[in-house]
Amino acid sequence: MGFEAGAELGRANLDVFAETLLSMARVDRNVLVVTSDSRGSGKLAPFAAALPEQIVEVGIAEQNLVGVAAGLASAGKIVYAVSPASFLTARALEQIKNDVCYSDRPVTLVGISAGVSYGALGSTHHSTHDLAALRAIENLTILIPADNFETVEAVKATAGMEHPVYLRFGKRPLHHLHPPQTPFTVGKALTVREGTDVAFVATGETVYPALAAARDLEKEGLSGRVISMHTIKPLDADALVRAAGECRAIVTVEEHSVFGGLGEACAAVLMQAGLRRRFRIVGFPDEYMVTGSQAEIFEHYGIDAQGLARTARALLDR
Repeated sequence: MGFEAGAELGRANLDVFAETLLSMARVDRNVLVVTSDSRGSGKLAPFAAALPEQIVEVGIAEQNLVGVAAGLASAGKIVYAVSPASFLTARALEQIKNDVCYSDRPVTLVGISAGVSYGALGSTHHSTHDLAALRAIENLTILIPADNFETVEAVKATAGMEHPVYLRFGKRPLHHLHPPQTPFTVGKALTVREGTDVAFVATGETVYPALAAARDLEKEGLSGRVISMHTIKPLDADALVRAAGECRAIVTVEEHSVFGGLGEACAAVLMQAGLRRRFRIVGFPDEYMVTGSQAEIFEHYGIDAQGLARTARALLDR
């Protein structure tokens, strides 16, 4: 039996990240992890046990975390700075801008428990701002893997990159979306499913709900394309323009504010290319959101399969 996207549930991307990083660090002793009291939440305990000399714990001090990471990178180390996305990209924004990006240090900033992964802990812990804040900073590549395969390939790619990277992970297990032999390139989107009526351009943990929505729409005779835009910056403009030329409508989906993230980046590409299509950004509105689990929050804001199918129907009927 051949591979079917979304048929099998994999593991949490964060677990896969930690295992891949440990494998890399065993081979190359220049690979270092710097963390801000996140060994447990970052799944780094096995790394610390196996390679204690290759992990630096700075405590709950995100600004120091980024500064130390930049310093180690300047000394030739391959550095991964791991911290909850909400705090990493807010408390340490100045250090990210100046110490890492302005200085162009090859640090991979790893934002864990991203989006609304913290669930009922609420808005203080949610990172619905990080893409907007970081997209405007020069020299920074932004990656959000959608499944375990994308995670392995993205982590391996970061080790050879000469410029800063922001790598974003949630917490829940994710469905497998790609067969293992799929070519992966930073900056090039992956098409999970072809379609001609509506194209769902999604990223990270919203790709599978988009796939489920496309399958629901198929039962009604509507053809849905699903694109995993794993690289937010640089955006794959070619894949987006191609989708706009071949589909009647575009729906972008992100676990982020509707301001400054994937949706607005896609809108800018289409407008500057002179392409007008029925277009909708699905994400979190300009409000402090309801309290609940990640799944409950997704359902409330229409980021689940049913909500996305509903949005696509309304857009196509307009």
